[in-house]
Amino acid sequence: MDVKRLLLLVPLAVLAYLLVVQWNQDYGQAAPEPDAPTFTNGGAPQVESGEPDEDGGLSVPSVDQEAVESELPQATESDTRSRDLIAVVTDVLDIRIDPQGGDIVYAALPQHKLTLDSDRPFVLLSDSESRSYVAKSGLQLDGHSGRIGFDVEQTEYRLEEGEDSLTVDLTAQVNGVDVIKRYTLERDNYAVDVNYYLANNTDEPVTARFIGQLARDDSPDPTSGVALGMSSYLGAAFSSPDNRYEKVDFDDIRRGRLDNRDVEGGWVAIIQHYFTTAWAPAQNQQNLYYGTTDSRDRTVAAFAGPSTQIAAEGESRLGATLYMGPKIQERLEQVAPNLRLTVDFGWLWFIANPLFWLLDQIHSLIGNWGWSIVFLTIVVKLVMWPLSAKAYKSMARMRKLGPEMQRLKEQYGDDRQKMSQEMMKFYQKEKINPLGGCLPILVQMPVFIALYWMLLESVELRHAPFMFWIQDLSVKDPFFILPILMGASMFVQQLLNPTPPDPMQAKIMKMLPIVFTFFFLWFPAGLVIYWVVNNCISIAQQYAITRKIENDPSIGKGMKTK
Repeated sequence: MDVKRLLLLVPLAVLAYLLVVQWNQDYGQAAPEPDAPTFTNGGAPQVESGEPDEDGGLSVPSVDQEAVESELPQATESDTRSRDLIAVVTDVLDIRIDPQGGDIVYAALPQHKLTLDSDRPFVLLSDSESRSYVAKSGLQLDGHSGRIGFDVEQTEYRLEEGEDSLTVDLTAQVNGVDVIKRYTLERDNYAVDVNYYLANNTDEPVTARFIGQLARDDSPDPTSGVALGMSSYLGAAFSSPDNRYEKVDFDDIRRGRLDNRDVEGGWVAIIQHYFTTAWAPAQNQQNLYYGTTDSRDRTVAAFAGPSTQIAAEGESRLGATLYMGPKIQERLEQVAPNLRLTVDFGWLWFIANPLFWLLDQIHSLIGNWGWSIVFLTIVVKLVMWPLSAKAYKSMARMRKLGPEMQRLKEQYGDDRQKMSQEMMKFYQKEKINPLGGCLPILVQMPVFIALYWMLLESVELRHAPFMFWIQDLSVKDPFFILPILMGASMFVQQLLNPTPPDPMQAKIMKMLPIVFTFFFLWFPAGLVIYWVVNNCISIAQQYAITRKIENDPSIGKGMKTK
């Protein structure tokens, strides 16, 4: 290479690298932190003083599929602003309950930080000016047309050391019916049991029905990356015996495209990157699932349990389980069947699921997710070793026999049909598969795509360190060193491949390492680690096979020279 050209290219490459790093620092920041709640009375925050909850109640279609509105009295703005919330804190949940209706209007996850270098916990639910996302639950009760205003003994509950569970009771009396709304939380558990205990003290039977809703505005997902290739699903999902996992976009709910479904069991959820919130009612009862919007223009994904008649002087319990936390498959499966499917690995889930299982098993042995990816790559490469070896042998033969192929091209260049015939005879004689070099890439692409979605969706890798400067495997390399190493390894691989006979194709192939490096700049570091390790192993395998083929005198023995 011309020395002058080299002296020009090197500083330009360094300058481009520094510009990309600086751009990443300026524009590659995480989503802004949500507004912190206002704390009063020993730690319990007040409801945000923005728009009041004007929907007043829970809109519930009837079982016969007719849209029936259950309009409940509205809380006035002054009541909303002055009303204190109930603080409930465990080792994994920090929630706030609104005594007017008993809804959860704030939920933070202390074991999951907002950002890698932040001391603040990640906030999943919040009803603030920047984002409104709440978990509502209510009771449809005969003779009552409003949200229930509950009384509570204290405004702060905390799971103490040595305790395994925490119970929070909200009490009220509605038209002669004693109502206890009980939240039951357990240590190291993101699932919360929400139950209504009803005692009918009247002389007439009453009918009651449990309603669970998830209401969210159209604010962006705070955990989804904004850079290239980092887009995860944000929307609702439903499950039924006939359809284990059905995603429904917010736009479809808003446009009324979601039909009500009356099914046994099931669940409803709102999904975002890494985290989910889900209502899971009893699986042995008939539940009505539906979607709607409320008067605050929030999208609502909801369910209504069956109507239950409570005899005079009788008692009953209605309830469901609310999950608020990370998308960890083992925990989700304990809440409801098929809830683990909210960990959405895409259309190649049948490849991604075994890969994640293997990755998890390796991590249980070595305890580092980065090294687990390295060993996973080695295992995958060993499985594909025979197929790769066959392809590399074909490529090595083409590389060694390149001069003869060039001679045939020059000899029959003007007669394409004759040249094609001679080339086919040559391939058959030397046992060359011209498409053999494409096989490793074609086989690896489904694995690569499945691994991409697996690493993208796995909350276990969020804020998981590897070593040195890689402190979060779920986001891009902050200094782009791994993508550059990946591009360099691709360039080395190309040196071992036969040169394409077409000059234009050869130029395109030389550009591929640069193009791939550019795309990999914004890929999760864990995925780039997989690709770098895979390339290094491939280089070693291909180099050994190429040397063996080139030193084999029986190959190309009868090759003519010009």
